[in-house]
Amino acid sequence: MNIYKTILILTIITNTNAFNFKPLVNRKSPIQKFPIIRYNKIHNITLLSKCNNLNNLNDFVPDAQRRNIMNIILLTSSSIPVLWMLVGFLYFFVPPNSNSNNIGILAKDANGNDINAKIWINNNPYPERKLVQGLKGDAHYLIVKEDKTLQNYAINAVCTHLGCVVPWNKAANKFICPCHGSQYDETGKVIRGPAPQSLALAKVDIIEEKVILSEYKEIDFRTDTDPWWIK
Repeated sequence: MNIYKTILILTIITNTNAFNFKPLVNRKSPIQKFPIIRYNKIHNITLLSKCNNLNNLNDFVPDAQRRNIMNIILLTSSSIPVLWMLVGFLYFFVPPNSNSNNIGILAKDANGNDINAKIWINNNPYPERKLVQGLKGDAHYLIVKEDKTLQNYAINAVCTHLGCVVPWNKAANKFICPCHGSQYDETGKVIRGPAPQSLALAKVDIIEEKVILSEYKEIDFRTDTDPWWIK
């Protein structure tokens, strides 16, 4: 019995050494690996989340609200002057008011001051005739009569030939155009060409010592015809 034990021990010692150690683990047993199905699932989820994040980044615009506010401010600030010019342009095509109730405009002196009837008569006695600013911006003559009152009409100083301003010649007691020699009598009636028509008239009214000029629509007393300046 002891002999068998001795042989067994020697056999084990002979086959076992530091360079020929056989692990107890079976080499043929399968190595533990990460499951393929689970790996693919997690990998796909990771890629999908990354793609979603990239799409969100592409759709995101920084400070979008601020940009919209700036666009609104820019559009508003640029539209105001455009609308202003458009209204002025359209107003140009609006016909003038032909309401007969319009009493006219205030006559003004060379400095743009309103004419006071009493002061004007005292400063420009008969037979003096001085110009005032009248209808349509044209120069008009106010006529002071011998009784120190104003005539009920004013004479437009624009020559009917080529539009020169006709001065009053006190010595000759008539209007003489310096441009082409047309002449008009003291009422503005043409008495010598080349002017084709008499000087236009304006109606004179005095309201609270203010001189008001308006269109003279009555029959022209100088020619007994309709006023040619009314169109």
